Amino acid sequence: MRKHDRKPIYDDTPSTPYAPPSTPSVPDTTTPPPRTSISTSPTPTDRLAAQIKRTRLFLHAQAVTAENKTNDLMSRFLHLESSFTSTIASLAPPKESGEHLLPGGIYVLVAAMAGSIVTRNRNILLRATVPAAVGIGAAYAVLPLTTRNVGNLVWSYEERYPVIRDNHLRLRNQISHVWQTGKAHSQMGLAMAEDKVEGVREAVEEWVRKGK
Repeated sequence: MRKHDRKPIYDDTPSTPYAPPSTPSVPDTTTPPPRTSISTSPTPTDRLAAQIKRTRLFLHAQAVTAENKTNDLMSRFLHLESSFTSTIASLAPPKESGEHLLPGGIYVLVAAMAGSIVTRNRNILLRATVPAAVGIGAAYAVLPLTTRNVGNLVWSYEERYPVIRDNHLRLRNQISHVWQTGKAHSQMGLAMAEDKVEGVREAVEEWVRKGK
């Protein structure tokens, strides 16, 4: 007896798969938003800040320059003050020398005034030179150390200018020559006077001896 294979009415797996209806593809018409360009020009606030910065730097530079000039000026002033003080101190005589500036200076002024009074009716050359010469001579006699210190100080300043230095040396040599010549003449005159006095004394003694 044949067995016929019957096909079931409800089949679990259909023969053709079910495909959903396809929808037509729509083209993408959306475009990206345009890029907005960023402006590079500075804003008024930026310009104001830059101007304030330049002004502040300028004022700071000016303040630094003024401070440096003030410091240099004060340094020069202090240097001059120290130099002046040390120079005046170097002119004073040492304590052990016994020189006193107050009486000695008065004596020098009196001597210079006396020379001016003596030559008041003379020519202008004598009126200009004699008081100075008498004052300098009195200074060398009364205040020798102080006068020598002043002379050395004046000479140190004269050495900076060759013309003044050479004229000073020439004048000093002339004065020294005149002084030596006058000194020699005075010694000769003194010797001649002593010889005459000796001759007169011998003559008087001889006359006295004869009278006896």
